[in-house]
Amino acid sequence: MSKQHLPVIAVTAWQMLFEYARAVPGQSVFILGAAGNVGAYAVQLAVQAGIHVLAAAGPHDAEYVRRLGAERFLDSKTGKIGESVQPVDAIIDTVGGDIVEQALRFLKAGGMVVSVVSTTPAPQRPGLRSVFFYVEVTTARLDRISELLDHRKLLTHVETVLPLEHVRAAHEMLAGAPHERGKIVLNVGL
Repeated sequence: MSKQHLPVIAVTAWQMLFEYARAVPGQSVFILGAAGNVGAYAVQLAVQAGIHVLAAAGPHDAEYVRRLGAERFLDSKTGKIGESVQPVDAIIDTVGGDIVEQALRFLKAGGMVVSVVSTTPAPQRPGLRSVFFYVEVTTARLDRISELLDHRKLLTHVETVLPLEHVRAAHEMLAGAPHERGKIVLNVGL
């Protein structure tokens, strides 16, 4: 798999974890949308850095995010978690919506909510910090991501490969049409 397809996604996960949440080894993060593209990279990056991961995703994605390294799983459909959870240092929001409000119950005082989907700050409470940002792809960040890919420390999940003539179907999938989890790739048949 070519690394040209993932720079923005992987750099987004990197920035969320390390530049905005400033997560360090031993801390914990709650990744919302952990089975999605940005979320899956965030899980892998956090685990490799020694950061504990609580992951929220749909019920059919529990095993997938556990294989990526998540220690605990929250079913985003029911809001249920199988075991007790210690408060987390940061929430990494890749989906927005009501799940963010639910996730706040797991956030430590002084914790950080980092979002790439919601420009509306998290509900205010004492000690809560939140930030929305647009990804900034730089050579230094790309070099770091490339190094992880080259050493197979960061894996890409491709599930759908379509011939170029199905570009419309690919765009429909990106817009929400049903498809398998993972990247959608067009084969140009060079």
